[in-house]
Amino acid sequence: MTRSVRRTRQTLQVAGASVAALLALSACSSSDDSSATTKSDTSAAATPKLSGSITVFAAASLQESFTTLKADFEKAHPGTKVNFSFGGSDTLAAQITSGAPADVFAAASPKTMAIVTDKKDTATTPATFVRNQLEIATLPGNPDKISSLKDLTKSSLKVVLCDKTVPCGAAAQKALDASKLKLTPVSYEEDVKSALNKVVLKEADAAVVYKTDVKAAGSKVEGVEFPESANAINDYPIALLKNAPNPTVAKAFIALVQSAEGQQVLNDAGFLKP
Repeated sequence: MTRSVRRTRQTLQVAGASVAALLALSACSSSDDSSATTKSDTSAAATPKLSGSITVFAAASLQESFTTLKADFEKAHPGTKVNFSFGGSDTLAAQITSGAPADVFAAASPKTMAIVTDKKDTATTPATFVRNQLEIATLPGNPDKISSLKDLTKSSLKVVLCDKTVPCGAAAQKALDASKLKLTPVSYEEDVKSALNKVVLKEADAAVVYKTDVKAAGSKVEGVEFPESANAINDYPIALLKNAPNPTVAKAFIALVQSAEGQQVLNDAGFLKP
């Protein structure tokens, strides 16, 4: 074999090896690209972009903490909007069963949530997400020296309670009954914020409200704890409603409320862990 022939054969072998290597690299690259595309597609399918608005019916005592969560939610999901209707849980429940359009119901007691579930107006089983305890709200500085639930029975004091059909009113009555105390308030209010506001406006000397409301009011009132409140703690359930106009976004908001982030906001507001 001549030297020229050997050189030609060696050149072809090297060229063939190079082509094979390039083909292998191309195949790997194609495979990686396909895998990356598949993973990207799967990820996109798993976390679809949220959009649109939802309406949340929530107990009045949740106003401050839920407003904070609304800002967090809308920032995390551009294109979404959370609207609220705050009020007494019994009133909200009645509106829902009467057909008021809403996506989520967060009640201040299982009893008021039951008004909705009994009518089969929920799409998910209600889950307790926080608990709340009562406290006495007095005028700043506590000028009447109120130190116990029994002190509220003094005839010289103007005391306000939530209506007995409202969770905070039912809990207050439960505490009074357990203590065998009778209290005649100057008024029964439709929700806890209305009861607290009577003290803030100095139209009442004291009100039995939630710890979270006393904390939210800051220096406008002074809080007085009482041991009987430990026997009248309210569980707060939340549920997706059956005819929710935007169930996907509603589920995501409920998930935020139940998440570690949501629980931290609620705990900071004074709510107890579920």
